[in-house]
Amino acid sequence: MISVIIPVLNEETTIASVVRYAAGCKEVTEVIVIDDKSIDNTVVEARNAGAVVVSSTMLGKGASMRDGLLLAMNEIIVYLDGDIDPYPPDTISLLADPVIRGETDFCKATFRRQAGRVTELVAKPLLSFLFPEMLVFNQPLSGMIAARKSLLLRVDFQNDYGVDIGLLIDMYKMGARIQEVTIGEIVNKMKPWQELGKMSKEVSQAIISRALKHPEKLFTLQDAGSIQVIREQMEFALKQKLKEFSKAVILDMDNTILKGRFIDACAKIYGFTDKLMELRATIDDPYSLTKKIALLLKGLNISQLIAVVDTIPLVEDIAETVAELKKRGYVVGIISDSFYFAANHTKNKINADFSLANELEFSKSISTGEVRIPSFFFQNEKSICLHKLCKTNAMIEILGKYRISLSNSIAIGDSLNDLCMIKNAGIGVSFCSTNELLRYNAKRIIDTPSFKPILDFAN
Repeated sequence: MISVIIPVLNEETTIASVVRYAAGCKEVTEVIVIDDKSIDNTVVEARNAGAVVVSSTMLGKGASMRDGLLLAMNEIIVYLDGDIDPYPPDTISLLADPVIRGETDFCKATFRRQAGRVTELVAKPLLSFLFPEMLVFNQPLSGMIAARKSLLLRVDFQNDYGVDIGLLIDMYKMGARIQEVTIGEIVNKMKPWQELGKMSKEVSQAIISRALKHPEKLFTLQDAGSIQVIREQMEFALKQKLKEFSKAVILDMDNTILKGRFIDACAKIYGFTDKLMELRATIDDPYSLTKKIALLLKGLNISQLIAVVDTIPLVEDIAETVAELKKRGYVVGIISDSFYFAANHTKNKINADFSLANELEFSKSISTGEVRIPSFFFQNEKSICLHKLCKTNAMIEILGKYRISLSNSIAIGDSLNDLCMIKNAGIGVSFCSTNELLRYNAKRIIDTPSFKPILDFAN
C-alpha cells in the first residue's frame, strides 16, 4: 500500500484536485498534505478533500517532505507536487510500480511541459560542470518521486527548494538504482520571476555542497563559480493580505478546545509524568518552567508528537461553532502556552484562522529540547498589563494585526494562565473551569463541555 505525501505552500486552487486524484488510486491508503504555513485556503481545501493535513516543523519544501515521511504509515512513498491539475491518470502507478516490483530503488518523473527556468538556467549548467554523469536525467528538479520509506530515511533532506536535486545526487552517489519514468504532459503554475532568485540560490547550494563532499569534484568548483546564472538575487516577501474583520474569538487549547492537556498526555505516553510534576512543584517562573518542560520532549520526532495531540479528543461541537462564528464575521484563533506544532495542528482540525504558541525547535524533524518563546508573549510598549510574560500581550498583538478593538474580542479559557486575557477581553469566558478566581472575573461562565452557548452572545 502507498502513502502519498504532498508538500504545499499557497496552493488553494489546485490542492483539492491533487488530493482527490491521489485518494482515488486504489493502492493509496494514505494522503498526507504538509503545509508550509500557507496564508490562503490551502489547509481548508486539502482537509475538505480528505487529506490528513499537518503544518511543517519549519519553513521549506524539504522540511515538509521530511516531516511527511516520518508521519507516513506505509513503506511505499510517493511524493506529488500540489500545484498540478490535472495529473496524468497513471502517474502514481508509473512511479510506484517499479519500486513495488523491486526493479528500482528511486523512481523520478519526467514529463512534457514548458522548460523549467531554474532547471535550464541553473541546475543543468551546474550539473554539467560538477556532475556531468547526471545529465542523463531530463527533469533533475522534478518533485514527483517514489521510493521505499526505509531508503528515504537514510538520506538527508535539504530543508529548502534544493531538496529534489539533493535527493537525486545523494541517491546516485549511494549507488541506488534510479529510474526516470515519463508520466505524460503536465500543467502547473510558473513561479514568478521574483521567486526564481531564491529557488536558484537554494538549488545551487544543494549541488555545490554535495560537490564539496567529493574530492574529485573540487577542481571544477572555481570554474563553476564563474557562471553568472543569475545576476541579481531578488528575495520574494509574501505579504499577508488580511481581511477586514471587526470581531475576534480567542481560544485556549489545553482543557478548552482539547479535553486534556498535551504535555500531560505526552508525559503519560512517554513516561515522564513524575519529572513533569516535579518541575511544576519546584519552578514558579513561567519562562523557566516552559524551558524545562521542553527538555522533556528532546529526541521525540514530529510524528510521535502529532500522534499524541490526536489522542486527545476535541470538544464535540468546536468545529461546528468555529464555522458559525466565521460566518458571523469573527476571526477565530488559538493562543496557547503549549507548543506551536500542537496548537497549529489543532487549528487546522477546527478550521480556525490563526494559532500563537511557543516554538519547540526541531532538527531534521526531531525535537532538540530547546524552545523559543515568541516576542509577542513578552511585555512591550503596547502591553495593558504588568506581567512580563502573558497571553494578553499575544492577544493585543493579534488584534492589532487584524485591526480589531479589544472591546470586540471574546477570550475563552479554563486556567489561571488565561485569567489576565479573560479579564481584559471585551467578553471573558470561563470554560469548564474549577478556578474560582477565573470564574469570578469572567463575564460569562460555561460549565458544560460545549461551545454552542457562545453563539448566544457572539452576535
